Amino acid sequence: MKLIIGLGNPGKQYLQTRHNAGFRALDFLCEHFKFENFHQESRFHAEMSIGTVHGEKYLLIKPNTFMNQSGKTVHLLMQYYKLTPNDIIVLHDDLDIAPGLTKTTASSRAAGHNGVQNIIDQLGTQDFFRIRLGIGRPLTSSQSPNIAPSTCQSTHDYVLEKFPAAERILLESLFSSLPGLIAKISSGQLGTSQRIS
Repeated sequence: MKLIIGLGNPGKQYLQTRHNAGFRALDFLCEHFKFENFHQESRFHAEMSIGTVHGEKYLLIKPNTFMNQSGKTVHLLMQYYKLTPNDIIVLHDDLDIAPGLTKTTASSRAAGHNGVQNIIDQLGTQDFFRIRLGIGRPLTSSQSPNIAPSTCQSTHDYVLEKFPAAERILLESLFSSLPGLIAKISSGQLGTSQRIS
């Protein structure tokens, strides 16, 4: 069994925001694999979809705890299903990767992502796979002379902003690579760090 966790915030107001890239990715996977529709599992504080691919059972998980408490859901699921960190794949937005790119990593630090950090804190280890979905960073005044320092967007506001159409298209273009990446991770074919454009 593999646990695939998409990180994001619950609620319609966050649905189309950059920080919910992980949730969007799970919606794609659910449809692609023709899994059951997501349903609430209050005991795990999450929405869940279950299905099987090539004989392997997958649980797609959207924590309902808000981003910074995502580890609570992951910890509960691991205890219930008696899973190890090797059974976990986390999909999340990443400021350090440009829109339209993704990177897989394992056994790496959270790099400032609070949702990932909470999972590490709850599990007591960073030894799990992550698929990092690039959202880029907000422009600064040094990058663009036309932007006044007083009007620069904070990182907090940027990740909670809805995707502009062009960025949304770039994000969705990544999704077709996810089934292959997950299959390689599950079978041990993928190394601990590989960038996919």
